[in-house]
Amino acid sequence: MNSEVLIIGGGVIGLSIARELHLRGIRQITVLEKGVCGEESSWAAGGMLGPQAEADGAGTFYDLCSGSRDLYPAFADALLAETGIDIELDRSGTLYAAFTDEDEQHLNSRFEWQKRAGLVVERLTAEETRRAEPFISPDVRMSLLFPNDWQVENRKLLSALRLYAETNGVEIRENTQVESLTIENDCVTGAGTSNGTFPAGKTVLATGAWTSLIKLGDVAMPFAVTPVRGQIICMRTAMRVFERVVYSRRGYIVPRADGRVLAGSTTEYTGFTKGVTDRAAADLRNMAFEIAPSMDRLPVIDSWSGLRPMAADGLPVLGEIEGLDSLFVATGHYRNGILLAPLTAKLAANALIDGKTDGRLADFGPNRFRATASGSSI
Repeated sequence: MNSEVLIIGGGVIGLSIARELHLRGIRQITVLEKGVCGEESSWAAGGMLGPQAEADGAGTFYDLCSGSRDLYPAFADALLAETGIDIELDRSGTLYAAFTDEDEQHLNSRFEWQKRAGLVVERLTAEETRRAEPFISPDVRMSLLFPNDWQVENRKLLSALRLYAETNGVEIRENTQVESLTIENDCVTGAGTSNGTFPAGKTVLATGAWTSLIKLGDVAMPFAVTPVRGQIICMRTAMRVFERVVYSRRGYIVPRADGRVLAGSTTEYTGFTKGVTDRAAADLRNMAFEIAPSMDRLPVIDSWSGLRPMAADGLPVLGEIEGLDSLFVATGHYRNGILLAPLTAKLAANALIDGKTDGRLADFGPNRFRATASGSSI
């Protein structure tokens, strides 16, 4: 049976698009996943929703990230009503701490552009920072508080999205490796896989770090996606001692409601090799120790890694490939897959159902790389 929409990739992006399409009336949806849904980079993420903490300036990418963050309260409430799963949206805010002269310069610059842009940000003295987070290092010099940067329990988010799909008739085919898209008369008509051919009216490519491995027939992929390994270690406290996500310029710690504390993350170009290394674990412990010396006494109870999908310019790839009809690309989210999931889903549904080219996609389309290669500006 032909699917109305075939979604290749069962991570947070693919599953969010499946849910959004179903909410808008599409009933024949198939999700193909090379392994198990949600167990690649989406599962390995830290779950931060921090566009202000991570942005070095204003622009269309910041607007995309902040717009998606702002969808999360309604997104979390809807998933709870639909599935009974609380994705633990924590709106306590995010703190970015400075420990060196360079850190202070960096944060003061960030504070100034965000205040000029009218964003909500507070600059705290060392004493105010210690009052906000009593367990932070006494060496802290100052910090920025972003009340509107939050976090979510990404694994519960994935569980909710999968449950929504399963209870609403979305077909999920796991352990199904897509090898190529089937193309007829410049129109994508489905996918060829290790388990046969899956025909479809429209297709979504949400394959993350594995995007560049998929063949487009005689059409050259106009962009490349590189896997970037990130490692995280996990510790546990008897009770939650940090109120917020805490960044430094060298990493971050994420306190979970159950007492776990995540410390991340590395940036490593190791191809498709995953795994946790002793060196990375030691570096992450040192980073966490700088933020909070008491963390040094906590045992590491878990660790993991994931492969983030990065395009050449570090920005997501969203939209249609010139010369191929009935295909929407949603990949290259790099460090922002969890953050960008709800807005990516809406933009994809707009394009697939209504045929609308949203203005917010102008800077993120796949064809921007062709312009770059020919010497034109983006």
